[in-house]
Amino acid sequence: MRYDRSRFFVTSCLGGLLLIAVGCAPTVGKTPDEGSTMPASIVEPYLEIAATLADDKTENVRANAANIATAATALGAPAMKIDTAALQLSAAASAAEPDIHAVRERFGALSEAIDTYMKGLKLKSPEGVRVAYCPMVDKPWMQRGDSLANPYYGSEMLTCGNFR
Repeated sequence: MRYDRSRFFVTSCLGGLLLIAVGCAPTVGKTPDEGSTMPASIVEPYLEIAATLADDKTENVRANAANIATAATALGAPAMKIDTAALQLSAAASAAEPDIHAVRERFGALSEAIDTYMKGLKLKSPEGVRVAYCPMVDKPWMQRGDSLANPYYGSEMLTCGNFR
């Protein structure tokens, strides 16, 4: 049994404490067919997050991570790790002044969850999207373009890594 956040999701901020109430309702997700393309509902907000972090910023990370969590719920049980990692990233980015190091750490967990999901189902990246790898943090990320834009280090080491 899974829960559907799109039906019951309430947040409240009380003195710096974020409370989240989620109502339980069974849902049946649609896992993509083997060999198909990773859904844009996951990839597009993910790419926005990666580009933002590569630019040493955290704006809109919370909202994009929440969009990924919602989209992952629709993909069924195999995407549960994506859902969880996206929620954790959203929480890390929700502070008044988010710690970019903590946000990048949670982004790494989301990247690994997506990478594992794609490999497990033998899904392809959308047209123009490539998977890169940062040896310094031992984690992958997806991005558009031919020039590396490392979201784990931003301007500190923007071109660190390689394409797979």
